[in-house]
Amino acid sequence: MDSLNIKKQPKNISDTLRQSKLYNIYKNSPYTSLKLDSYFLAYEEIFNKYIGKKITFVEVGVLHGGSLFMWREYFGRQARIIGIDLDPAAKELEEHGFEIFIGSQSNKIFWGNFYSKIGKIDILLDDGGHVNDQQIISLSEAINNTNDGGVLVVEDTHTSYLKSFGNPSKYSFINYSKFLIDAVNSRFADAKITMKNNFNKKIYSINFYESIVAVNIDSKKCLNASVLNNNGKNREKVYDARNEDYSPSINRFIKRYFPKIMKLAIIKKILRYFFYKYNFFIKIKYYLKLKKYFK
Repeated sequence: MDSLNIKKQPKNISDTLRQSKLYNIYKNSPYTSLKLDSYFLAYEEIFNKYIGKKITFVEVGVLHGGSLFMWREYFGRQARIIGIDLDPAAKELEEHGFEIFIGSQSNKIFWGNFYSKIGKIDILLDDGGHVNDQQIISLSEAINNTNDGGVLVVEDTHTSYLKSFGNPSKYSFINYSKFLIDAVNSRFADAKITMKNNFNKKIYSINFYESIVAVNIDSKKCLNASVLNNNGKNREKVYDARNEDYSPSINRFIKRYFPKIMKLAIIKKILRYFFYKYNFFIKIKYYLKLKKYFK
């Protein structure tokens, strides 16, 4: 958030925010830190389970260092707090017990060296430069270097909608996060989603907040989906109509719209081919019925 140079404006703080433990720690940090007020409730929801644990926490974007003090107090003295910044002057913060690494978050070589030195992490918080390549590379390099149960959090994702950051773009961070949703859903075999990486074996789930995306890492929970049957009793004369409205059988479709040609096998075959191969009729129905929901 710091690099966005947001002007401070007086505003009424909600009672919910006033009750936030992290917000109150933030106010008392000895060094400057700029954050959106909406972040703190999301932070507490994401990070609460790590309080008092022996974790490795990495924040990209140090600037004045105020947030490093905040995180150390919030997580507790067992937490290893590491900062990353482009400015060599950030090294001064090491005298306060933090580990500081200098380098570019959009450089894969930097990340390779970084993880070879410190090992796997538990939390990455990206509050760096906020441009697409920085956010995408930082996140993608962290996925395979994060312990199970860890989380990767990218802040200021609203920059994916700002012209000053080269967006909207096919390669914005928000579009990349949608790609990661495909990785999660590729564990269902019938989805026919091809992944060239192993992210579907690492990313368990993804949470979206205002201007924040949190990627939860846990390979133990990344199960390939399979259908279960509890072997209970079936009721008699039950017709499974779950997909009736969206995927009617081709025979019923032809009977309804082409009753006179039902006996022509070749016509039936052609219609069946186009219906199942291209989902032509369903796509038209979706377009007419659902377009209004995407505005």
